[in-house]
Amino acid sequence: MRRPPKDNEESTRRITRRGLLLGTAWLAFSGGLAARMRYLQVDQADQYRLLADENRIKDRLIAPARGLLWDRNGVPLATNEQNYRVVMVREDAGDPEEALDKLSTLIPMDDVARAKALKAVMDRAPHVPVSVADRLTWEEVSAIAVNGPALPGITPEVGLSRSYPVAEDLCHVVGYVGPVSDYDLSRIDDKDPLLQIPKFQIGKSGVENKLERQLRGQAGNVRNEVNAGGRVIRELDRREGIPGDNVQLTIDAPLQNFIQARLAGESASAVVIDVETGDLLACGSVPTFDPNKFVRGISSADYGELTGNPLNPLQGKAVQGAYPPGSTFKMVTALAALDAGLIDTEETVRCGGYVEVGGRRFHCWKHSGHGHMNLNQSLRNSCDVYYYDLAERVGIERISEMARRLGLGERFDLPMSAVSSGLAPDKAWKRERRGAEWVIGDSLNASIGQGFVLASPLQLSVMTARLATGRAITPRLVKSVNSAEVPLEDAPSLELNENHLRAVRQGMFSVSNNRRGTAFASRIAMDDKRLAGKTGTSQVSNNRVNNRNVPWEQRDHALFVGFAPYDAPKYAVSVVVEHGGGGSKAAAPVARDILLQAMYGGYAPLDAYPSAARSKARQMQNTLELRDFDALREESSRA
Repeated sequence: MRRPPKDNEESTRRITRRGLLLGTAWLAFSGGLAARMRYLQVDQADQYRLLADENRIKDRLIAPARGLLWDRNGVPLATNEQNYRVVMVREDAGDPEEALDKLSTLIPMDDVARAKALKAVMDRAPHVPVSVADRLTWEEVSAIAVNGPALPGITPEVGLSRSYPVAEDLCHVVGYVGPVSDYDLSRIDDKDPLLQIPKFQIGKSGVENKLERQLRGQAGNVRNEVNAGGRVIRELDRREGIPGDNVQLTIDAPLQNFIQARLAGESASAVVIDVETGDLLACGSVPTFDPNKFVRGISSADYGELTGNPLNPLQGKAVQGAYPPGSTFKMVTALAALDAGLIDTEETVRCGGYVEVGGRRFHCWKHSGHGHMNLNQSLRNSCDVYYYDLAERVGIERISEMARRLGLGERFDLPMSAVSSGLAPDKAWKRERRGAEWVIGDSLNASIGQGFVLASPLQLSVMTARLATGRAITPRLVKSVNSAEVPLEDAPSLELNENHLRAVRQGMFSVSNNRRGTAFASRIAMDDKRLAGKTGTSQVSNNRVNNRNVPWEQRDHALFVGFAPYDAPKYAVSVVVEHGGGGSKAAAPVARDILLQAMYGGYAPLDAYPSAARSKARQMQNTLELRDFDALREESSRA
């Protein structure tokens, strides 16, 4: 049937519209394709001509500069130094053994180093660059660069390596870095591609480890054009990495250096804290080790020497050590009794040399007894029987609660390795951990800092700072990050009766300044810098021993805690000398010298010492070998 003319016209219009749309789309597609072909064939002709000749582009990570560490006065504690090294990419090198043979003709590589390098190359993916030699001289790097065409897959590089200018002084605080290992990768949940770079240095201990993410920075990237032999033809693009944060610690490096030198030859530790801010000014531990040896991977012989040393140089005793605090704990027991209203400062207890409880004798260190003792006298003479009597009345729950209030039994959040929480035991603890009930004898032992009670030198310094100020001082180690000051935490009141605190402080003053005080020989002679403190001697076995007649490891630990100046406290100190014997002889003189060094900012004048101690003080000042920190700062500023 014939269609009407009107229908034919409508159909023609529709076909024309569709054709127009299809034609437009086809023209747009053809135009885009032509433009892209022109871009590839004309604009990018040179690039693709090179690629066609078996060239290719490689992306490489750029390791950022690790953040620097400084002391509170700008002394460099951890820096970066240039390190010339050689890297190999297995897929470009062909036969790695042959490549290493050629390399060994240019730089010294013994059989051990060569085998180690070959293993590292074979253990990594073929495209991953592996460091096969480092710490090269400029002449050695130049020789490799000149012979580059004959060394496919081998490239000299300039990187950064960690260095510790003050070496042993702060090894337990700052810690050290070392090459990232498979073990490191297995134990940390960190997807940062930098960790895949062989021999990339990461923090292994101390601040270096605890602030790893801050100090590491962020990776950069470089895009290189390389030929078929893996040689770089040109750099196409570069994005620099973001350096790690620079961190300033609260540590006073010269004071720390003095402590390390003063304690040399002992197995000991000392902590100094600013009682106004909580800043850790020094955190010393001896013996020490050189952290620079760990940066490149310490030798088996050197590591064996450290681990085999009975004085345990790898342990940071100031924060990791946990010791019975001995008589330095007596202020805790006294404050617990005063706070509970169970004694007053003038009430006396008769010391006959021992008390008998439950059919067992608990002896005072003075077997003949001290006679009648009030609070001040009990601290001055360190009478044990006085505190046995308090323990029976006060009970372990109040004693432990006061210990925790003063900072014992608390793990402080510091960026250091294995910070100890110590132990302020109570009945629940013994029931849970020992499966036994608390007995009165446990309380008597705890009252004089023996038995289950444990404290680190750090905790003892915090306890002393809190006694000196009546505030809940919290230690801090980081002063600023990238020059931005870290805000100080508020130190609220301990909410202890000021009269009780004053009585305890007066007792500590008597320890050092009364002729009958256990630390009178280690007093400070300057009136405006008087020292208040407490000696301590803690047993390492259940039996009392004569320290002169037993081997070193069976002798008592010697302790001292104190603060100065007495009238306006600024510094608190704790000293622990392992197996040092008596606290009055082994620890108190060290603490006195440390406080004087802190207050004077250097050697104190001899008239700050008691006349009987001036000869020894002069000898000490003449023989201690201290670092020249002015020269160190100058050298750092030039670098």
